[in-house]
Amino acid sequence: MSAPFRRRATFATLAFLVLFAAGLFLLTSALHAQEKKSLKVGVSTGSSEQIFQVVKKVAARDGLELDVITFNDYQLPNAALAAGDLDANAFQHQPFLDNQNQSRGFDIVPVGLTITAPLGFYSRKIHSIAELPDGATVGIQNDPSNGNRSLLLLQQAGLITLKPEAVKNNTATPLDVVSNPKKLKLVALDAAQLPRSLDDLTIASINNDYAGKAGLTLDKDAVIKESATGPYANIIAVRRADKDKPWARQLVKAYQSPEVRSYIQTQFNGSLVPAF
Repeated sequence: MSAPFRRRATFATLAFLVLFAAGLFLLTSALHAQEKKSLKVGVSTGSSEQIFQVVKKVAARDGLELDVITFNDYQLPNAALAAGDLDANAFQHQPFLDNQNQSRGFDIVPVGLTITAPLGFYSRKIHSIAELPDGATVGIQNDPSNGNRSLLLLQQAGLITLKPEAVKNNTATPLDVVSNPKKLKLVALDAAQLPRSLDDLTIASINNDYAGKAGLTLDKDAVIKESATGPYANIIAVRRADKDKPWARQLVKAYQSPEVRSYIQTQFNGSLVPAF
């Protein structure tokens, strides 16, 4: 082999190696960019906030730092996620997310299950639903998903009857009540306001996190209780573009760890149930 040919071959080999190394560097950089090591996660105040303190410790052990942001209003975490202010949120069930995506144009998807938080009706005026008087004022949530859920629970308790189509589609509102023998007065309020309005209502449907913050427990204080095996398991949600990112899987793994499961089971005495 002649010297000029060998030199050309050497240059070609070097050029290939340089290009290969550059490509490998770009690929590695892209992969590292996907492997985020710090996440902002939105949760609701109360029990979700407590649980995420344990999730945070588990995630940190595996190299993922969580900045847990709390919200007092159910309408805010999805808006913050869609705007890019959060990487994920964990406060809602699938029917609530479906309604938010449809009504507000979000493109947010679930990546893992967290807890089931059975809904309850609470009262400061009666101790049993059998004591509910005619014409009682009944507080329910004013958001479509939880309002529907509360109306279904009232129907299951035999207090009202809803249009079958509304029950089938999970779209019940007070306008879908076709039978109300006790002439109950349904009052729709913001979910966070319901615990503060208990003195003005006969009974009120209160989501678990707000109930806990108000010192109420499902087993001891609720006069109507939702089944723990219902369809309302809460979820970890992310933007659709992020659903397959390694950090999303890592976040779900941290939440669904044995440590978090044990904490939920021992801390909340059945008012919250692991959904994983």
